[in-house]
Amino acid sequence: MARLLDGIKVLDLTNVLAGPLCGYQLAQAGAEVIKVEVPGDGDLARQLGASPELNKIRLGASFLAQNAGKKSVTLDFKNAPDKALFLKLVEEADVLLENFRPGVMARLGLGAKELQQVNPGLVYCAISGFGQTGPLATNPAYDQIIQGLSGAMSVTGDATSGPLRAGYPASDTIGGLTAAFAVSAALVRKARTGEGEIIDVSMLEATMVAMGWNVSNYLIAGVEPTRRGNDNMTAAPSGTFQTKQGLLNIAANQQAQFAKLCEIVGRPELLDDPRFAEREARKQYRSELTAELEAALATESSEYWSNRLNAAGVPAGQVLTLPEALSQPQILERNFISEFEVEGISAPVRVMRSGYRLSSGDPAPDSPAPLLGQHNDEILGPLKQRQCAS
Repeated sequence: MARLLDGIKVLDLTNVLAGPLCGYQLAQAGAEVIKVEVPGDGDLARQLGASPELNKIRLGASFLAQNAGKKSVTLDFKNAPDKALFLKLVEEADVLLENFRPGVMARLGLGAKELQQVNPGLVYCAISGFGQTGPLATNPAYDQIIQGLSGAMSVTGDATSGPLRAGYPASDTIGGLTAAFAVSAALVRKARTGEGEIIDVSMLEATMVAMGWNVSNYLIAGVEPTRRGNDNMTAAPSGTFQTKQGLLNIAANQQAQFAKLCEIVGRPELLDDPRFAEREARKQYRSELTAELEAALATESSEYWSNRLNAAGVPAGQVLTLPEALSQPQILERNFISEFEVEGISAPVRVMRSGYRLSSGDPAPDSPAPLLGQHNDEILGPLKQRQCAS
């Protein structure tokens, strides 16, 4: 079967993470994604990552992770012939992604409205920290800045350790996934009507959407969220517990699950304790309940308890390191990692695929991340020939 976005051409002008992640998701779904980069250095992410050797050859780990399956051309928009070539690319494109500061593309004469005059059906997606309008629109924005301004840091950590940023670039990631969803939705309408769209993705707003109940409990119920560490505010016992070896997450949110938990850890009498008998009481006496459970869990490892509890229908899971998470059978069996040989790199490059599967064929990149300008001849060559012929 044809892949979901087969035949869709995307021009990816983005840098570093949010925009490239959006383009990566589209590429895995079958779109032809052409990365348009500045000659010489290209995407800044080519120089970012934990390997100085890869950064030096402009294939940084951060770039390799988000750009597999794409093609790369180099164009200087301040150069008239290059700008003309770019407009030829726009004529044939379905989607354009950019994450410059608001106003940059317009100053180059390449804003959304100008490009839709060249191609009325173009889906133009601008990804920025704050959106294209508003008092903060032109401020520089990095992931940590957005995490702070969104309120996400205010609810991360506990009373003694927070506020904390998430341990990964959450706002960039959420912004990229939001953009991929918006582009896909616009492409559905384009297929029906031929209409283009101008999409304005705000990482700040996308991050607040992802905060979910923290925001809705305040907007609807007037309850301001507090930092609760690893405890789930909605139920108890629901959080992280120490075992004989390793930490264990338990989410016994239902009464039947709590009863089964007490039975399995050998503490059935907790069900008769008035502090723990009912849901609201357990939330009130959370710390006392945690102490009782951890005393029982101290007899075995987190792996042992996880297996026992899940077999009985009580949601539980070990707290793993990243290497442990990547090597667990669940991840390995579903082929979550794609592997490529890349010119100039001795070891195979492994990248994550999308977090979903399809009956028609799983999304995956079909090539490694490109070298800078690797596809200039393939993509720009024919355009130059047509220009000369005309």
